[in-house]
Amino acid sequence: MVISYHGGQCFKLSFGSTTIAFNPIAKKSKLDQVKFGADAAFITMWHPDFNGVDQVAHGSKQPFVVDGPGEYEIGQVTARGFGVQTNYDKEDRFNTIYQVKLEDINIVFLGALSSPEIDPKILGELGDIDILFVPIGGGDLLEVPQASKLANKLEAKLIIPMHYDAAAIKTFLKEEGKEDVKPVDKLTLKKKDVSAMSGEVVILKA
Repeated sequence: MVISYHGGQCFKLSFGSTTIAFNPIAKKSKLDQVKFGADAAFITMWHPDFNGVDQVAHGSKQPFVVDGPGEYEIGQVTARGFGVQTNYDKEDRFNTIYQVKLEDINIVFLGALSSPEIDPKILGELGDIDILFVPIGGGDLLEVPQASKLANKLEAKLIIPMHYDAAAIKTFLKEEGKEDVKPVDKLTLKKKDVSAMSGEVVILKA
């Protein structure tokens, strides 16, 4: 599996001939828009920062759109969505936390989470988390200390921060005691790689 970051909360995950997108950035967003083809697009909130479905429809790839709670099966990918209340862009909204399993890797994508307090019932459903995508930018999203505390609580093997600026990354790495971590362009992983990790942090360049 290859993971690349496209700014905001947009990630591209490729494995074999399949590509999935998390929170692609729409044209109406103030963030830099993206353009690539995906087989599935996971949208945590219907807001231009996260719902650029058209931006991941390219060539023969027209994404299957997942945009809320429920259970999903898309080819080799199985997923579940859990709805939580949040506040984004000065409005009360619903955000969907996704648990996505592919290549025997358990991925949890927190989306536009503003509070670290997650219903224990949801936490109990997430299982042993291999990769955790967590927002750390503050403002409408988790502040660094909240994000760090939640990541440790969830005991993820690998933590990938998102929706950050340079100051937030620096603070997060200090909080995690991993100030020597350098950003990388992309991340290539297999299940055995993740299994050997314990609270590792990877910073992906946009």
